[in-house]
Amino acid sequence: MLTWRAAALLGLGALTLPLWPSPWPAVALLTAAVLALSALDWALAAPLHAVSVHRDGDRTVRLGAAATVTLHVRNGSTRRLRGVLRDAWVPSAGAAPPYAHELHVAPGATERVVTALTPTRRGDRPAVRLSLRSAGPLGLAFRQRAGRPAAPAWTLRVLPRFESRRLLPEKTARLRVLDGALVTRGRGQGTEFDTLREYVVGDDVRSIDWRASARRRDVLVRTWRPERDRRVLCVLDTGRTSAVRIGDEPRLDAAMDAALLLAALASRAGDRVDLLAVDTAVRAAVSGAGRQVLLTRLVNALAPLQPTLVETDFELVVGEVLRRERKRALVVLFTALEPGALGEGLLPVLPRLAARHRVVVAAVHDPVLTRLTATAPARAEDAYAAAAAWRALAERDRVRAALTRHGVEVVDAPADRFASDVTDAYLRLKTLGRL
Repeated sequence: MLTWRAAALLGLGALTLPLWPSPWPAVALLTAAVLALSALDWALAAPLHAVSVHRDGDRTVRLGAAATVTLHVRNGSTRRLRGVLRDAWVPSAGAAPPYAHELHVAPGATERVVTALTPTRRGDRPAVRLSLRSAGPLGLAFRQRAGRPAAPAWTLRVLPRFESRRLLPEKTARLRVLDGALVTRGRGQGTEFDTLREYVVGDDVRSIDWRASARRRDVLVRTWRPERDRRVLCVLDTGRTSAVRIGDEPRLDAAMDAALLLAALASRAGDRVDLLAVDTAVRAAVSGAGRQVLLTRLVNALAPLQPTLVETDFELVVGEVLRRERKRALVVLFTALEPGALGEGLLPVLPRLAARHRVVVAAVHDPVLTRLTATAPARAEDAYAAAAAWRALAERDRVRAALTRHGVEVVDAPADRFASDVTDAYLRLKTLGRL
């Protein structure tokens, strides 16, 4: 293929036409000369079949962070490679300019092309196309062919932000207090028997072990510790309600953030954590693993998860929970307090679930409803919007009351406090020995 330089060279030659006796033979001769030079330049360009490329760099990155992927271009021919390389990614990968890179690679040498990526969406972000244009030394012609060189496959997995991890030290400190590492263990700190010790003034007389006291001929009291080795199941509703944007992110992303914080805290407490993402099918499932690999498995399972615009099948949700969790567990259902979804879908099958497990329904509070009801409407359309907001809040309260009647604990909090409130509910249930 020819470049603009060939046309420019032909234009410069046309300036000499007044010096020729006849213009038409001159045009033909000039055109033939430019074409001959272009053909020679094309022949001298480095062949594409001798160029090989491979990638290395980051495979995973958190949403909002930056990653770098390096492309190594090796010139295996005996000619210098002069050209332009374009490495194309999907737009949401956030590739930084320049998008085209000039190459000057000596025979047998390798040149590195670094691409900086700042993804704007969670999930898998692949490199889609690689284009290389090998130009001749005169710059009149170039070689370019689809699929040459072959584009090395590379996918950058964008993990959830997990902004709530900043709360983990505080929650862990509370867990240690609950566990008796920073305070004296006594009655009310849990429900599992720990040890016997001598009675001291101020101990609850209800904790005295009379049989052990009779054997030792001394007053002994039981000490307790928080429940351990319990099962915690986080269930993410990925149906249509999870696509609603709460502030700057979908409700599903806020649920993921809270689920990751809860999983990190529960694993430190010695509990087993499982995760399930369901709408009309199971989208992700993670079984409990060791503390070191649990969060890694969770974030990798959650990264490609996206809301599905279908009505969630709560019959399937309850069936999967009952099938997977044979023993009593704490089931935290991340969904929306919406009458249509919960009233018709969850409430009819909730008694089966609540009879076997401790259930917590966690929902992100929509700040738009609060703003609409907090100020007096100035226009007629504002009054209609405020009335609709009041109605939505009233329906949400009715759904909460219906869930509470089945023994379900409801966590309804704004996005900035949602993850913290969910873990507080877990710690409260652990303190009361109700897991």
